[in-house]
Amino acid sequence: MVSDNLWETIEPLLPSEDRKLRGRGRPRVPARAALCGIVYVLKTGIPWKRLPKQLGYGSGVTCWRRLKEWQRAGVFSLLHRTILERLGVLGVIDWSRACIDSAAVPAKKGARKWVLILPTVAGPAPSIIW
Repeated sequence: MVSDNLWETIEPLLPSEDRKLRGRGRPRVPARAALCGIVYVLKTGIPWKRLPKQLGYGSGVTCWRRLKEWQRAGVFSLLHRTILERLGVLGVIDWSRACIDSAAVPAKKGARKWVLILPTVAGPAPSIIW
């Protein structure tokens, strides 16, 4: 599910494992296996709890927790930036076709603030009976 080239890009971005967790309980699922499980669930659209353990990716709950952990650590934002930088260096991105919206870039300071819209007052609906 995750090629060697992609793994070489992602692995340095992952947070180091907490030394306190080592040696306690079950061994931790390897990061690459967890990533493969995450990709599998997101590609197939199956629920996390239905991830087959026979695939060797760990349980769906484990993969979901790892996804949450990596999301909080900013791994996927860094990965996105890294891939864009590599593609930019290779010259394969046509920046003339790129667009930016408010989801990607916050408003500048001093921008107009949203106006509070008061709710409408409930009232009887007009009758449709003639």
